[in-house]
Amino acid sequence: MANRRFPAEWEKQEGVLLCFPHNGNDWPGKYAAVQWAFVEFFKKVAEVEKVFLIVKNDALKTKVNDMLALASVNLKNITYIEQKTNRSWMRDSGPIIVKNGSKREALNFNFNGWAKYKNWKLDQHVPSKVAEILNVPLTQVTYKGKKVVLEGGALEVNGKGTLITSEECLLHPEIQVRNVGFTKSDYEAIFKEYLGITNTIWVKDGIAGDDTHGHIDDLCRFVNEDTVVTVVENDLNEKNYHPLQENLKILRKAKLENGKPLNVIELPMPRNIIFDDLQLPASYANFLILNETVLVPVFNDENDRLALNILADCFPDRKVIGISCIDIIWGFGTLHCLSQQIPA
Repeated sequence: MANRRFPAEWEKQEGVLLCFPHNGNDWPGKYAAVQWAFVEFFKKVAEVEKVFLIVKNDALKTKVNDMLALASVNLKNITYIEQKTNRSWMRDSGPIIVKNGSKREALNFNFNGWAKYKNWKLDQHVPSKVAEILNVPLTQVTYKGKKVVLEGGALEVNGKGTLITSEECLLHPEIQVRNVGFTKSDYEAIFKEYLGITNTIWVKDGIAGDDTHGHIDDLCRFVNEDTVVTVVENDLNEKNYHPLQENLKILRKAKLENGKPLNVIELPMPRNIIFDDLQLPASYANFLILNETVLVPVFNDENDRLALNILADCFPDRKVIGISCIDIIWGFGTLHCLSQQIPA
């Protein structure tokens, strides 16, 4: 019998899985700027722990290493993994590493381009490659004999048995359907078997402009085992106002795995970022928790300071550092979407 548990992000990490972007189509017109934005992100991770960095080939590895050296990145903390990919979003295409008893296990949740894009076949090889490098067993996630499709960006856990996800992402019957016909109870059975989850909190809709159709990591995040931060929009005229208020109400009524109420802290939203006539899914909730620091996406916005202060109060034992994501967000995601933590 498996004894799996999905550790919380603030638990001790060996490192973080990242991927250097080579598909300029994800950032049309901004690809050059985005590469340097990634270098700055990698630098901040490599200051405190290992970076397992996927590069598509040896030529790119040489180029990236030169860029990292130029930016004074701690190269001792960079481990390169050569693997062709379609995209760089490791939260979703990478494996989820869980504890199974005292050992680690990599779960393959069968990434399929968020049930939206056709070019994802290369990304499917990421979990097996990473498992091989880490020397951990890889488990294909199945349910009733079928492969299960889930992304890490849809799953938020406290490490004690509670998971938060969104109905828009997993239960919409027509848009970006990952698993046809799955119900809440089907998903909860999968969460229990593979992630050790005994208590699931379902919020409703994600933020406007989200390419994934409602990932939780742009909405609501645990900051400790009984507290979440959740994004709220204060402008009544904004698209996000009503959905985020509804989610706030659900979270305020929610209970943890031990029956106690959830502590809920509100996090502001940045003002709309419009580029090429598209509203981009910018959110301060897409932060990444590391061993000694928390990296927070910032957007040249007056609410950057508010968000950083709120998160600094939530993480008194870690440095909270803003990373400019004004270019990265043009790819429809930021720091958390790009990374996958590897528990120690």
